[in-house]
Amino acid sequence: MTEDDVLALARRTGLPDALRVLLEEYPRDAWQAHPNFGGLVAFWLDRHLMFRRLDAMLTDAVQTALDRKSDPQNFARNVSRFGGMLLEQLHGHHMIEDQHYFPLLVQKAPVLERGFDILDRDHHALDPLLTEFANAANGAITGAMANKGPDAIAPLERELTRLSHLLDRHLQDEEELVVPVILKFGPSGLDG
Repeated sequence: MTEDDVLALARRTGLPDALRVLLEEYPRDAWQAHPNFGGLVAFWLDRHLMFRRLDAMLTDAVQTALDRKSDPQNFARNVSRFGGMLLEQLHGHHMIEDQHYFPLLVQKAPVLERGFDILDRDHHALDPLLTEFANAANGAITGAMANKGPDAIAPLERELTRLSHLLDRHLQDEEELVVPVILKFGPSGLDG
C-alpha cells in the first residue's frame, strides 16, 4: 500500500505529524485569541460550521422520517432545501480552495504542499459521494412522496452517514492545515 493509499480520505484518521507542525505551534484552542483570527479565518471556519449544521439538519430530517414522525412533504422540502444547499455550497467552496486558496497557501508554507495535495485529492474523492448522496436524496424524496415509507429513505441514510463521516474528516484536517498557516503568515495576499 502506497503512502497516498494510506492518506486517502476513506482510510486516514488524521494528517501525518509532519503536516501538523504548525498546528503544534498554533493549537486549535488558541485560534480565536490570535490577532490573525478575524476575517478570513473566522469566515473559513464559519463556512465549515455551516456544512456541519446542514449535515446535522439532513441527518435529523432523515431520522425523523425513518421514525415516521414527519410527513412526506416536510421531509421532501427539508431534504431538497438542506441537501441542495450542502451540495451547492460544498462544490463552490472546494473549487475556490483548489483554484485560489490552496496554491496561495502553498506559497506561504511550501513545507506543507503535500498536505494541500491531500486536501485537493479529498475534494476529488468527495465528488462521487456527493453525486451518490444527490441520487439517494432524489430517490428518497420520490419514494416519500409516493408513500413508500422508510424503505425509500434507507438508501439516503446510508449515503448520508458515509458522506458525513468523510466530510467531517476532511473539514477537520483542512482546518488543522489551513488555519495555522493563516495565523502564522497572515491573510495578506490571499484575497486575490
